[in-house]
Amino acid sequence: MTQRTLKLGAVLLGVGGPGQHHTWLSPEIPGDASVDIRWYIARAQQAEAAGFDLAFIVDSQFITPDSPHHYLNRLEPLTLLSAVAVHTSRIGLVGTLTTSYNDPFNIARRLASLDLISDGRAGWNVVATGDGGTAGNYGRDEHYDYATRYGRALEHVRVVQGLWQSYEDDAFPRDKEQGVFFDRGRQHRLDHVGQHFSVVGPLNIQRSPQGQPVIFQAGDSHEGRDLGASIADAIFTHAQTIEQGQAFARDIRARAAALGRDPDQIVIFPGISPIIADTDAQAREKEQEILGGKSFDRALAELGRPFGWHDLSQYDLDAPFPDLGDLGDRSFKTQAEKIKKLARDNGLTLRQVVQHQLDARRSPFVGSAATVAAEIERWFRAGAFDGVNITVTVPSEFARFTDEVLPILRERGVVRTGYAASTLRGNLGLPIPENTHTTARRTAAQQADRTPTLVP
Repeated sequence: MTQRTLKLGAVLLGVGGPGQHHTWLSPEIPGDASVDIRWYIARAQQAEAAGFDLAFIVDSQFITPDSPHHYLNRLEPLTLLSAVAVHTSRIGLVGTLTTSYNDPFNIARRLASLDLISDGRAGWNVVATGDGGTAGNYGRDEHYDYATRYGRALEHVRVVQGLWQSYEDDAFPRDKEQGVFFDRGRQHRLDHVGQHFSVVGPLNIQRSPQGQPVIFQAGDSHEGRDLGASIADAIFTHAQTIEQGQAFARDIRARAAALGRDPDQIVIFPGISPIIADTDAQAREKEQEILGGKSFDRALAELGRPFGWHDLSQYDLDAPFPDLGDLGDRSFKTQAEKIKKLARDNGLTLRQVVQHQLDARRSPFVGSAATVAAEIERWFRAGAFDGVNITVTVPSEFARFTDEVLPILRERGVVRTGYAASTLRGNLGLPIPENTHTTARRTAAQQADRTPTLVP
């Protein structure tokens, strides 16, 4: 068996995401980094040189003036990743695309195109849109309710996967001597009719070297975890403690096993924010500077996002956390419920909830390179994660991780020394899914071979 090694993801956030209120002020970050393809290419190349498995582009399609700086002005994920693909050769390329406001055929074609452009390095982060305001950008008066969002997401992914089966691997002989370009028997219509979608097919693009893009998913609700256990090759998540990470991993794998899946074929990737300095004390000072530099007012505004960007500034900061009713039910419901429960169980004021959210962003991975490496190894050995997503903004800060922490982890056998494969699936240790029509044909042939011949 191949030794289990830590997987590495780089989240490219340009001028800074939630809670990164002053990131863009760094002299190392161009003011237009989030729309500068050269910045993304350089960061992806930096991650590839360090042996990272993937670069990840987050996305959403609804903003307000209070949205994080990066959200206000950023490139569309697959357009961006297609450009990065031709300037890299090994790192995986994962983009967020919503099942709520896209059609399966279009998603299947765009992702399959990226997969071919990159020679098998594409991945899809499946999301059921949480920002309720997105509905207004797509001609809907109201956002989908929670059950519809997740029902639609499951069917959407199944349809996309079905479309990726349109061509078997040998569908295009391209035999110029015989004049045979295409084998009609290796093309297959989908003819899907379901609750949310009706799609005929086939898809007009062949399979890539990894068979089909890798499916990622992020969602912590009961519905989100069920979706991930059903369809995901890898799960993006968050964990503040090693125990939370272990519990999440156990839960996802138990759900996958109950669905008949191999639980060991799911890679769990929490996001982490390492803070590295020459000594542990200096790292803690650095963390304090980062936390102290965050804007309370922006944090208050961002707290409204799970509640449909509800304006919380209208409430008394020192009164009990306001009764927000069912706000959040059509947005980030699980996150909204957690915030309301936190306030209710602890009798917190609105000010205290905002401060708690600021403090909750403290990283468990703070210290010297040796300290951070040891903590990452401890979580990994304990089964709290299979990989980590590192947010990339300031290049020199990322370099402290790649140049100081990774060599220690490699020396200890936690991180591999080089790329194991040329595809994203190969580097994540995931099998290439065989085309279902090829499997069916082979099974039928094997059964025919076993059928006894009757002698008269």
